[in-house]
Amino acid sequence: MPRIRPEFTKSPYFVDEPGNWHLKSGAPKELQMELNNYLSNLEVIDEPGAINGVQIGYPYDH
Repeated sequence: MPRIRPEFTKSPYFVDEPGNWHLKSGAPKELQMELNNYLSNLEVIDEPGAINGVQIGYPYDH
């Protein structure tokens, strides 16, 4: 399945350093918020028995 490239990565303000994504100074506030939201979502750890944060149950789990 192809991954959708976030819009902020297409900006001339975006710096794609491995392990150190950041924006150049002067980046618009909206772009800063988009990058910060994206990076904070990467820190969300899925729990066992979940796919992308959605708990998966089985018919016999009652």
